[in-house]
Amino acid sequence: MTSPASPGPHPSPAPGHSAPSGPLTEPSAASRPKSAHAGGRYGLRHVARMEWIKLRTLRSTLWALLLTAVAMVGIGVITMANTRPPSPDRAAAFDPTNNVMAGVAVGQLVIGVIGVLLVTGEYASGSIRSTLATVPRRPMALAAKAGVFGLLALAVGEAVALVTFFAGRAALHPAVPHPALDQPGVLRAVLLSGAYLALVGLMGVGLGSVTRQAPSAIGALVAVVFVLPAILSGLTGVRFAKYFPTMIAGNSLAVAKPMPDMLSPWTGFGVLCLYAALILVAGGALLVRRDA
Repeated sequence: MTSPASPGPHPSPAPGHSAPSGPLTEPSAASRPKSAHAGGRYGLRHVARMEWIKLRTLRSTLWALLLTAVAMVGIGVITMANTRPPSPDRAAAFDPTNNVMAGVAVGQLVIGVIGVLLVTGEYASGSIRSTLATVPRRPMALAAKAGVFGLLALAVGEAVALVTFFAGRAALHPAVPHPALDQPGVLRAVLLSGAYLALVGLMGVGLGSVTRQAPSAIGALVAVVFVLPAILSGLTGVRFAKYFPTMIAGNSLAVAKPMPDMLSPWTGFGVLCLYAALILVAGGALLVRRDA
């Protein structure tokens, strides 16, 4: 049996180095990784960057946005090419700006479905668990996703609306009064039509978060945008249907001349903003309460 070795003298520090003394200190802010927020969490800017990387690497999203642009421009050009001079009794109410934005009806469906799939696709693949593990603050995760997609949809919507306007105007028959952006209400109608696509996209993101399943979310989107206003319009006229997105888009936003019995352009735009906000808040609240 051997006796324990007696402790020897502590090794002296190497020349030029001093031994650490006292408690360990936190690394300075400058030495921390710039991409990470304190506590291992991420800020909204970093989360938004993650969402942008995910969004721009999805080829299906890019193709769908391209399809939206082609459909809107094509429908606008065809509609304007078939527009004929109005009769004298209808000349005062004639609004070719409303005709050129006819493709919004198709664009809204594509943009809305993309918004739905951005959320439900993560649930279907199981990647939502990785997302929420990386970003434990769930409202921030949804806000980043909605913000990134909303801004992209807004940029695409405005660009396509302007291209559609000029392309459709060029296809208009020479005998038909040509709309111009400096005429009263025309620029507003074009820009609000582009913004409408972004709002529908945000509604899609919110519905995807509420239902977490693509079929039910897309079904709800189609019902709100197309089915319910058509049914209500047939039963009660525009009394209730004028508060639904499609009716607001076609009769309030995309018009240079106000239409009777419909919401004014800015009132309709405010109603749509309220819809998008309420659906996103509902989706965020459910995202916090439910398991991934």
